[in-house]
Amino acid sequence: MAHELLPRQFSLAQQQLIMTWEMSSRWRADPAGQVFPASIGYQVPAQFLEGTRSLQLTATRLGIAPQGSCRSDVSPAAARVLAAGHCTALLRATYVDASQSMVVTLGIAVLPDPKFALTAARQLSEADHGLALMVRPFPVPGTEAARFRDDERQLDYVVGKGPYVIMSTAGFADGRPHVELTIDRYYYQEMTSLVDGLAESIAWRIGAQPVVPRCPGAPGC
Repeated sequence: MAHELLPRQFSLAQQQLIMTWEMSSRWRADPAGQVFPASIGYQVPAQFLEGTRSLQLTATRLGIAPQGSCRSDVSPAAARVLAAGHCTALLRATYVDASQSMVVTLGIAVLPDPKFALTAARQLSEADHGLALMVRPFPVPGTEAARFRDDERQLDYVVGKGPYVIMSTAGFADGRPHVELTIDRYYYQEMTSLVDGLAESIAWRIGAQPVVPRCPGAPGC
């Protein structure tokens, strides 16, 4: 009788199930403006600036796309990888960098389990296909990203966090086609910082580990 009156405790398996459910529901439960905030900070490391301090910059959101498809809103190669992980939806938004000269589209692929997401992210990052393996740009009419499409992609990045695969692809706001960025060291490092920083920031937000669930102190909770 005394045991029955003690607060119920979740098993480790139950805790993990609840935490996965909480993470998996964020893309539906959170407002679009919270999933893709109006501005995101990023930085260019000091070693690339020939200085002693990193450069702190802010990217501004230009638009959020309607809910997309894991097949049509990524390249065919990426679609195959995401399909193997049972991807169910793709969210996209486009940002402009602090100088308004670079634009980046962020994509969040929704998978049912963190294991699937990490496997998909690893396959995408390790595959030697370059620009063929990332999210398609989301052009926003009337903004700096109006001309941002597949041919204008310059750099890509992918990271897995929780049950999500976060992808980013960047290009120039003037619509120039793909060029060899390593010729201009500063452009290369700033754009790399942009695609990496924004993707990691979104990953931290939507894929953050929730608090371990603990049963309230009442019988039969």
